[in-house]
Amino acid sequence: MDKILVTGGLGFIGSHTVVELQNEGYEVVIIDDLSNSSESVLDGIISITGKTPIFEKLDLKDKAGVEAFFKNHNDIKGVIHFAASKAVGESVKEPLLYYENNISTLVYILKELQKLPSAGFIFSSSCTVYGQADELPITENATVKQAESPYGNTKQIGEEIISDTCKVTPNLKAIALRYFNPVGSHETAKIGELPIGVPQNLVPFITQTAIGIRQELSIFGDDYPTPDGTCIRDYIHVVDLAKAHVVALNRLLQNKNKSNYETFNLGTGTGSSVLEVVQAFEKVSGEKLNYKIVGRREGDIISAYANTTKANEELGWKTELNLEDAMRSAWKWEQVVRKKG
Repeated sequence: MDKILVTGGLGFIGSHTVVELQNEGYEVVIIDDLSNSSESVLDGIISITGKTPIFEKLDLKDKAGVEAFFKNHNDIKGVIHFAASKAVGESVKEPLLYYENNISTLVYILKELQKLPSAGFIFSSSCTVYGQADELPITENATVKQAESPYGNTKQIGEEIISDTCKVTPNLKAIALRYFNPVGSHETAKIGELPIGVPQNLVPFITQTAIGIRQELSIFGDDYPTPDGTCIRDYIHVVDLAKAHVVALNRLLQNKNKSNYETFNLGTGTGSSVLEVVQAFEKVSGEKLNYKIVGRREGDIISAYANTTKANEELGWKTELNLEDAMRSAWKWEQVVRKKG
């Protein structure tokens, strides 16, 4: 069994990816600093898979700690790197926090991977690298625009760092997965999105509003040039997204990659507006959502959804779950979390 490191492995996408890796037979080591996650997520992973991943609490900004980790685990064959700060709005207010947390940690990990005989590296990138794309749906060849937020900029810079490193490191192979908007939770409702404090993402805010934790949902702007005036995004079920990470990792470990550094869009190929997401939730939950329209939010683009042809054809991956599946699972997860208190 190849040993795979998953940074941020107790987070939303990370935990679902750990489940899929363990289901595939990989030995998984998780690093997480628990700044936006909980150690209790381990229980959910173990319950689903029947396997216990190795877990180390570590802040990846601690360079010496990262070096010590790789000395102890010098048999790692691949890394899936999720650990990062990820809220667009917060990044506008706290740019230096985002640059330190998202860039320095990436550099420290890549320095350690350069020392290994060979390694596969999967980077958690984002469709934010495209900004407001000139054409929709967005292909991997779309121009990488000047970022609309420091968060988006860290993803652009991260991709450049990885690409540059791969050029001078023959033993390193990397894939940047540019994903659109992950939503939903595992069908068992044993793991899911568990934001600490006020949610920064739409769906947990919807479910927390429906269950009574939040008074109302704010929809940022209804005057965009879209059919209903609200922003359009490509909402991908987190389980589909997690499976794509495993497929991409297999590609690298089986030497099926076409170059040392590749990029793939991960989405459904369909755009849904904020109001359409609200309506999908109301349909599957039977709950009426309390929401209001407020002003636009700085850093938001109008519309983004993926052209998934490259991922479908080269990775042999495609989504299997839809928006209603995602909203149904997110609502089930929210109810389970609140019962636990």
